[in-house]
Amino acid sequence: MTTLAPQILDAIQRALAEDIGTGDATSLAILPADARMSGQIIAKESGVIAGLDVVQAVYQIFDTQVEFRSQVAEGARVEKGQVLALVNGSARSLLTAERTALNFLGRMSGIATLTRQFVEVVAGTRAVILDTRKTAPGLRLVDKLAVQRGGGQNHRIGLFDMVLIKDNHIDFCGSITSAVEKARLGAPGLEIEVEARTLEHVREALAAGVERILLDNMSLAMMTEAVRLTAGRAKLEASGNVTLETVRAIAQTGVDYISSGSLTHSARVFDVSFDYLG
Repeated sequence: MTTLAPQILDAIQRALAEDIGTGDATSLAILPADARMSGQIIAKESGVIAGLDVVQAVYQIFDTQVEFRSQVAEGARVEKGQVLALVNGSARSLLTAERTALNFLGRMSGIATLTRQFVEVVAGTRAVILDTRKTAPGLRLVDKLAVQRGGGQNHRIGLFDMVLIKDNHIDFCGSITSAVEKARLGAPGLEIEVEARTLEHVREALAAGVERILLDNMSLAMMTEAVRLTAGRAKLEASGNVTLETVRAIAQTGVDYISSGSLTHSARVFDVSFDYLG
């Protein structure tokens, strides 16, 4: 089993507890305690798979004796009807943990599928597709792992691992320059990114020597000019109203990164099912 972050294992424990509560009334009533079962997890549509290692962890956290065998690699493109994994073990265990396992797999594969679509649309440009912090509460690392499996990259994990000076910070401090100065004193050693709403903001951020500039809801013309003004002195990230229809044109302006909250907050759940084999 792939080594998963403690936060993901904690999320699995919480999800199992949420679903099972005092016990699976149906399985406990119908299935003999010693009954065994084999089953398969199947893709009900075509897309990109992410989270089979999480599914394995779900089953084996609930019952260490469950046998789990992935049939496809993480991040693989699969077709409708394709077998994703085989499981064997206690019938009660397989059916009790089934919905929790499929919920994780469906969510992660949906995110990975959408991310792969964005990545493929910008292929041939320099732009890297990034996620945001617009993740399901308590599932931050699950969602961000799915983005990675889809071919995207993670922006900051939380508020602690990077300084991102946004419009409200700037407005409170009175200027980008003042906010950057305070950030350097208060959070030494962390990379600083500044949100820019105008080209004048870009110039001020460059003068302050920040490492990254976030181009917030700028037009294509403004982003193109920002790339020219920056001339490689800072990394540029485009954000705001990024869709599959607009992302190619944004990438062609020459920005380094394109971030989209839709990867995690608007991905449609991928349809998977568990089928009884015997």
